[in-house]
Amino acid sequence: MADGGQAVRLRDLRILLFGVFLFGAGWPVTKDALRDATPLWFAVSRAGLAALGAAVLLLALRRLSWPGRRDWPAVLAVGLFQLGGFFALTHLALAVLPSGRIAVLSNVTIYWLVPLSVIVLGEKVSRTRWVAAGLALAGAAVLLGPWAMDWSQPGILTANALLITAALLWSIAITATRRLPPARPMMELLPFCFATALLVLAPLALLREPSGGIGLYALPHAGFVGLVAAPVGTWCVIEAGRRLPSTVASVGFMLGPVLGVATGALWLGEAVGWDVWLGGALIAAGVVVAVRG
Repeated sequence: MADGGQAVRLRDLRILLFGVFLFGAGWPVTKDALRDATPLWFAVSRAGLAALGAAVLLLALRRLSWPGRRDWPAVLAVGLFQLGGFFALTHLALAVLPSGRIAVLSNVTIYWLVPLSVIVLGEKVSRTRWVAAGLALAGAAVLLGPWAMDWSQPGILTANALLITAALLWSIAITATRRLPPARPMMELLPFCFATALLVLAPLALLREPSGGIGLYALPHAGFVGLVAAPVGTWCVIEAGRRLPSTVASVGFMLGPVLGVATGALWLGEAVGWDVWLGGALIAAGVVVAVRG
């Protein structure tokens, strides 16, 4: 059974999983980079390098051209919300919270994307996929482990609120691209999306981090995130969000937190306990149910 007549195709699932892999692995890389970089300037490098890399690739393929009128709603939605706003909020939160928690809260688009798709797009969600959404949210709650957080610490509550807002911005962008799909493939629009994000992030970095920047240690991290994870991962999640039913896409995005928590534990030594295993299992079960539903 498919939501709103949309079938779940293996190709679209592969695109989703590859994007999830890149984004999930990107959070610990970014967290490690902040040892020698300030959050917003690292976000600026991420957007700038992604815009440059995508533009050079399209130029080499002779596919770089100015967006048409029908393309601009998607360019602005992705550039302002999914990239500019999302990068700004998540990178600020990274200065306070573990990368695993960032990966969880910022990727829980399911509590925004599914209601937005039902209200704005009129999408029909089957009972089975509501069960899948519940499993994924339960897994996210276990991964977050709110009982283990010291909520009295300065900035903790604000950082968590930033991540929930970041997930909302991402969901708005996905809903907009489905409501007003561009005439051209999203891959050809990515340089302009990242350039739009750069116009948001650069003034914000100048204002909030006037003496900040990126040190030598963080340059390889910036190269990987900006030239690989950001452009390729962004294209993957945009395409998956447009092609897959909202429940399947949003539940699938939840695999990113599992990978982010696991990578953060292996690389940064962040704690892994029973909650990671249980949360990961619930999310994996949600993905299976959503695809079969």
